[in-house]
This record gives sequence, C-alpha cells and structure tokens, in this order.
Amino acid sequence: MSLSSESDRTRLKAIAVRAMREHGLDPDFPHDAVAEADRMTTAPQAAEEPVRDLRALLWCSIDNDESRDLDQLSVAEPLEDGRVKALVAIADVDASVQKQSALDRHAAVNTTSVYTPAVTFPMLPEKLSTNLTSLGAGVDRLAIVVEFVVAGDGQVEGSDVYGAMVRNRAKLAYNGVGAWLDGIGPLPEAARAVVGLDAQLRLQSGVAQRLQVLRQTHGALDFDSVELAPRFEGDTVVDLHAERPNAAKLLIENLMIAANTASARFLDSRQFPSIRRVVKQPQRWDRIVALARATGVDLPAAPDAKALGAFLQARRAAAPGDFAELSHAVIKLIGSGEYAVDLPGGDAPGHFGLAVRDYTHSTAPNRRYPDLVTQRLIKAALAGHSVPYSVDELTRVAAHCTEQEDAADKVERQVRKAAAALVMANRVGQQFDAVVAGASEKGTFVRLVSPPVEGKVVRGDHGLDVGDRVRVRLDYVDVDRGFIDFVRS
Repeated sequence: MSLSSESDRTRLKAIAVRAMREHGLDPDFPHDAVAEADRMTTAPQAAEEPVRDLRALLWCSIDNDESRDLDQLSVAEPLEDGRVKALVAIADVDASVQKQSALDRHAAVNTTSVYTPAVTFPMLPEKLSTNLTSLGAGVDRLAIVVEFVVAGDGQVEGSDVYGAMVRNRAKLAYNGVGAWLDGIGPLPEAARAVVGLDAQLRLQSGVAQRLQVLRQTHGALDFDSVELAPRFEGDTVVDLHAERPNAAKLLIENLMIAANTASARFLDSRQFPSIRRVVKQPQRWDRIVALARATGVDLPAAPDAKALGAFLQARRAAAPGDFAELSHAVIKLIGSGEYAVDLPGGDAPGHFGLAVRDYTHSTAPNRRYPDLVTQRLIKAALAGHSVPYSVDELTRVAAHCTEQEDAADKVERQVRKAAAALVMANRVGQQFDAVVAGASEKGTFVRLVSPPVEGKVVRGDHGLDVGDRVRVRLDYVDVDRGFIDFVRS
C-alpha cells in the first residue's frame, strides 16, 4: 500500500484524472469550447418553433442532494375515470449547444458526465450544465415536453411531444422526498413553500407506481441495488454508506422510462431513425437458473423476463435480508447495455431489464450525449426538417457512446474502489462474509456483506461462481490503484 501526505480528496482527484486519461476520456475542456461557453451570457428564451407557455404548472425537480445539472422536471394532472396526465420537461440543451460547435465536439468525445466521489467531470461546462442549460429553481427555461396519459391499470393511452417554456417551482432531492413519501420524514421545506406541491408529489408517485406494476407484469425486473458512497469530513474519507432505492427514486425512474418510451415512439411515428438503449438477453442465463434452483425454483431453460421477475419478487418477500446480494449477482449476470440504431418501421431492439421494446435515452441531455442527439432528432421532427444525422453518423455515435459509457463506468468504479480502499486500509487481516459478484478470465470478485465493498479474490477462488457465499480475509490494499485483495478463508 502506498502512503501519501495529501488529503484524501486531493488524492482521489488525482486518481480520477489519471483514470480518465487511461480510459480515453478527456478530463479538461479544450480552449475553443471554454471560449464558446464564455461568450454565452443568458439562457435562450426564444425557439425556432412556437412553444407553449407552461410556466404556471407545479413543475418540480427531484435529483441527488448535490445535483445542480438538472435535466428534467415533472408534473401531473388528474383526469376523469381515474386517468392521469403526466408531463416530463427536458432541458432544451440543443438551443445552446448546436451540432458541430466546439462544445458539441467535446461532448461527442466523452459522451457523458463522469461522477466520482471527489470530482465530477461534466460533459458540458458548469456554466451551462448547472446554470444556462439547467432547469434550476425559479428561472424560465426552454424545454421539450413529453406528455402521456396513464390509465388506472398503468396503460399509457396516448402521448405527445412539443416545445414549451417552463419554470421549476421547487428543487427537491431524492432522500428528502423519498423519506416523506415513505412516511418516515417531513415534507421538504422547498416543497412546503409551494401550495399544492404535496398533493402533486403524491399524484406523481401514484402514477409511477401504476407504470411500474404494469411493467412488472410484462417482465420488468425489480432489483434492490446498493451504491456505496464515501462520506467525507472536510477532505478526509471517514466512512462508507450505502445508497439504496427509495420512493422518490422510483417515481423519477418510472416517469423517465415512460418519457423515453414515448420519445422513441414519437420518432418512429415521424419516420425518423433513433438511437435506442438496448439490454440483450442475459449473457449467463444458465447461472441465473442455477441461483434460482438453489432456492428451490426452476426457471425456464431459455431467458424469460417474466419468470425471472416473478422469482425476484418472491425472493424479496421470502428473504429480504439477502435480496440486495441476489440483485447484485443477477445484474452482473445480465450484463451491461449498449446503444443501437433503430430505423423507422424496423424490429426495435428491446431492453430485457425494463421489459420495453421502444426505448431511447432522451431525458438527460446535460449529462449524456445520446440524449442530446435524440433531442436534435425530436426538434427536427417537430419543425418538419430533414433528419439531422445520417444513419452512418448515428451508427458511429451509438458505438462510440457505448464504448465511452463503459470507460466512464470503469473510471467511476476505480475511484470508488480507491475511496473504499482508504477506509479499508486499517482492516487488513480481518475476515468478512462475502458474495461472489463476478467470475471470468479476469478473476473472481466478491462483494462484502458489510460494508458492501468489492474486491478481488487473489487466492482460493477455484470453483467459485457468481452468487456463491464465501468467507474471505482482507489481504492487501492499494489506494492509488484501487486494489482491495482478499484470500479465501
């Protein structure tokens, strides 16, 4: 283990910058992009096409506590017969970042914002992403609105897409809203300050639950994923805490899935190609079958999302204490997603985990390049213009975004591991209960039950596979390389 007199935050920042460069990502904005951003002084207030004035609606944002790069707002309106109209407003980033501009060229290199414990590498300069193109509280912003009507059974009966001017009435956070929706905390102060926003949040939550229940009947998978985040005191990492799903996160997740599905269908209806987000059938279905069989459940021999979803729901009810570990194992076995081009009228590639076929990424254009490309396609379709990208261009963008997203994931994992290594450095020699999280030619990796830290089994991994429970001893830690090595006890 290497020693350093630097603060933990400074050290992690240096690790993050090095990891960005090693994985083909640029940690800095080029001079021409910075100059372009410097010339911008105000957010655009006029669009090429007429937009609707929806500033009077009770829009709100719900995001992470520290987020300022706000991509979307949501609002809902009750209709007759128990139906609800839901609206998702997406920041019109294209109004400030035109195709082939210096800012666009840089965004097309990294294709995503990269979030690490010590530093964020935004896809767009913060002057834009956290200000001029962010749907911040109390400011008027251009947006693309996706509107859809949800019936009592969760069916989406119709949808529309159009431009609008919106105003965020309350900047809210997952933890505060989630605790309130779950009945374990007060209504956040920003929500209390807006008359009627409490009822609005409950209405949105109810719509999201309808959408989720219906998707689950179609085979959507319900996981209990745990993200490990370091806790800082000043510039020192003092602990690790687990971030779990809550009602507010599920609210946003389900509304965004519906909005992304509606966006994909809109483009298809206008005979426009699109970039779809695809998760293919599980790479290791046989191992998922083996994990289920160990609990007395027989899954079909061929991948079956409905059967897997039913199994996961049953295990959540029967063994809630073990469900996070099972979720993590199944997520690993399903494999990662990718971007693919879909042509109008073609056989749309599907998303195995979400149980949807028509699915694009459209709701985070400040943070993800595919969403910005999708926004340009939508705006061109709304204006009656020709498709702004050739199929070859879209194919190259899709492949590059898949590659860079994988690189960004590696950077984020490496820095999280470095932060975890800082916390675990004084626990070398201690033993832990763990679950195998990965097994391949690259090695065998385990995730501790508590704290849920991941590391490599460097000795004694023979015969282990994903989902196996094992006892391990912490053998070695290297903060700079993010190594946390275990041996089988």
